[in-house]
Amino acid sequence: MGDTGMSTVTVSNESRARRAHKRALGWSLVAILVGAVVAPLGGYVYVAQAQDEAAWEQNPRSETWRDAREGEGGYTSASGPFTTNTLIDGSGENWRQARNGPVAGLTPWLMAIALLAIGLFHIFFGRNRLEETPSGNRVKRWAGWERTLHWFTASTFIVLAITGLSLLFGRAVLIPLMGPEGFAAWAGVAKSTHNLIGPAFTVGVLLILVSWMRYNIPNRTDVEWFKKGGGLIGKGHASAGRMNGGEKAWFWFIATAGVVVCATGLILDFPNFQQSRGVMQLSSLIHAVVSIGWIALALGHVYIGTLGTEGALEGMTTGYVSEEWARQHHDQWLDEVKGQAGATEEEPVPGGGPAHGPAQRQPD
Repeated sequence: MGDTGMSTVTVSNESRARRAHKRALGWSLVAILVGAVVAPLGGYVYVAQAQDEAAWEQNPRSETWRDAREGEGGYTSASGPFTTNTLIDGSGENWRQARNGPVAGLTPWLMAIALLAIGLFHIFFGRNRLEETPSGNRVKRWAGWERTLHWFTASTFIVLAITGLSLLFGRAVLIPLMGPEGFAAWAGVAKSTHNLIGPAFTVGVLLILVSWMRYNIPNRTDVEWFKKGGGLIGKGHASAGRMNGGEKAWFWFIATAGVVVCATGLILDFPNFQQSRGVMQLSSLIHAVVSIGWIALALGHVYIGTLGTEGALEGMTTGYVSEEWARQHHDQWLDEVKGQAGATEEEPVPGGGPAHGPAQRQPD
């Protein structure tokens, strides 16, 4: 029994020793193979680096190229006060990354937020309806030339919005739908249309600013209008003159941010007025961001002027609004114009008699 136990222990130790020897041999072979592969690669790297340094030392143009990449000046045949002797301008790549990165990636959220806000407002507050039934007495609110100017500017704005959004987001949105060839054809049309319509739209904006400036001077009535939510939120009548606080805010947005959009658009549309490439690139980014903000706010403006407020669209289509609408939304203005020759009229009704009978309050 004792001999057998000793023999078993001896065999076990020898087995473990052989296995350890085999593992050591195996790892040694692996190390040799890895070394055989890695060692030559290290030599290749050294030789390539040495050759590269020699090339930089032997080639006089390499130093010029390196200086050019670092923004150093030199001589070029390019003409113009802003491009002469500028060998390489890396700002174009920076502009491309900014345009296709944060500008194209984040600005769509402005429009999405605007649409979401409009939808939630309509769900919770609904349409701002007339408190009294129209009696047929109407008040002239907009002259023919004012309505023509408004619709001209509005229609060109829509064309510019469609073409501009196509050019900014076309790669991500339209190419998958239209294909590269279809988008290329549409992009050419959109670009030409945008460039041609832009100056005409600018003229329309300037005429609006000049024509309606006197109606949009802020006053204390506007403060009270905002405190009461413009009559759209909560209860209580919000007095207003010809333009209420919201319309004035919209006007001054156009007078500031809108003018920036028009100015940067003209810079991009007419690059032959000695503006530098950097000015063009910066104008492009500003134009895109502020234009998207303008489109987002315009969605709210369109909603309030159509679906959001009963009777508002009638004023800009026919030039007249009901006396009840004027009293509810612009009572101070109604008091000013009532009694003026040609300011009011009574809607004719077939068969004679009053148009709608006495004014009645709609049930809540």
